[in-house]
Amino acid sequence: MTVQINPSILSADFARLADEAQAVKGADWLHVDVMDNHFVPNLTLGVPIVESLSRATSTPLDCHLMIEDPDRWAPQYVEAGAGSVTFHAEAAAAPVRLAREIRAKGARASMALKPATPIEPYEDLLPELDMLLIMTVEPGFGGQKFLDIMLPKIRRTRELISRHGLELWLQVDGGVSAETIERCAEAGADVFVAGSAVYGTDDPAAAVRSLRELAETATTAAPWACGH
Repeated sequence: MTVQINPSILSADFARLADEAQAVKGADWLHVDVMDNHFVPNLTLGVPIVESLSRATSTPLDCHLMIEDPDRWAPQYVEAGAGSVTFHAEAAAAPVRLAREIRAKGARASMALKPATPIEPYEDLLPELDMLLIMTVEPGFGGQKFLDIMLPKIRRTRELISRHGLELWLQVDGGVSAETIERCAEAGADVFVAGSAVYGTDDPAAAVRSLRELAETATTAAPWACGH
């Protein structure tokens, strides 16, 4: 399995987003948190910023929509230049139809689960997705403490992915750092969103490399990765 590191621009300097996007050389994706102050109690950025970012960086954009009515808005983020669009299971009215629409427009379709949302009811939906995001904090704000109680959920999700033989990426977002990334990788995650652990350092590109090394080492030793 290939480890992927996705720095979150929520922790970047919003006055210098183009420069901040360039500062994470070696990152696989640039994670863009979209919040509407309804689904979560915070307001960030929207379609125009994603359009601008897509022109400012060659790193593909991974847009995480923490918004109400993603069925209406998610396709616009594909049109704005996102290579991957994540909607929340708790907000989508028709998740299968939405995932298919995102894919039809040329982006990877991803679904996110808040900490209290179990994976099991969505097992049959997994083949419609390219990635599943397990939130390891309550969505809405960056810089929160990692929730260790999410590790069993990550393990259960990885087991479901393996059981169905799916090529599905498993992303974690929230409190991912040098202190927590190995636990996430051991549990089954292979895509890691890191905000302050990257942008809160003097050398974001070096932080990306360091996190990747930690995750790769933990993945190599993880029982779930054997045979992959």
